[in-house]
Amino acid sequence: MSGAVPVRVTVWGENVHEHSARDRAAMAERYPDGMHGAIAAGLVELLGDAVTTRTATLDQPEHGLSDEVLGSTDVLTWWGHVAHADVDDVVVERVRQRVLGGMGLLVLHSAHFSKIFTRLMGTTCSLAWRNSADAELVWNVSPSHPITQGVPMPIVIEEQETYGEYFDIPAPDEQVFLSTFSGGEVFRSGCCWRRGKGKVFYFSPGDQDYPVYHHPDVKRVLANAVGWARPEEVADFVAPHVVDEPRPWFSGGGLTGAGPA
Repeated sequence: MSGAVPVRVTVWGENVHEHSARDRAAMAERYPDGMHGAIAAGLVELLGDAVTTRTATLDQPEHGLSDEVLGSTDVLTWWGHVAHADVDDVVVERVRQRVLGGMGLLVLHSAHFSKIFTRLMGTTCSLAWRNSADAELVWNVSPSHPITQGVPMPIVIEEQETYGEYFDIPAPDEQVFLSTFSGGEVFRSGCCWRRGKGKVFYFSPGDQDYPVYHHPDVKRVLANAVGWARPEEVADFVAPHVVDEPRPWFSGGGLTGAGPA
């Protein structure tokens, strides 16, 4: 990753499965530091001093996403599943404004139903699914894209929840991955958009029942995506407004020399 200044990444995780009575023991085995901890560790492993990471979770004040935290975040990763409705709308709007102002956002797996993703997309973001420990092949359909560099064709994930079409999202600005499964399902598993000045990447592999965030190729995708999504410029987003132009630039085919007052 180019640039002497480290990319500041905040890894947000719902952190509910890690503490639920049903999932606690298995999650502790797969992700002893939480899924958010594993994602953050993978970024540091691959990017080293080119990145600084911190984690934030749903149970923290302001979900760990205060104005101060977001103000010092270049890229935010978001994983959620069972508690989308519990995320405060005030925090969601705060994140949305930061994305519009230039902060990158990586939306992971079941966060397709997160408030922040559905608001940025403007659609239901619904899809077909089944969970039968199927193998997933993640095909690189954009070999020249920054997110796909150093990624094999295909990524082989031995066990994973199955997602399938139709995926109710706006047409991606860039489609970089397409997944296939043994049941014949296909899924647009890696999609990019621009929203305002910010870049948004959705990547579907990463169900809590499987150790997907330890997979070396998945870690490579996320590291590449951080580099792609890092802001070129971050600014407070100001909504466009009607402008009253008091006089024209041209009069009778020539410049008036006046222009806007």
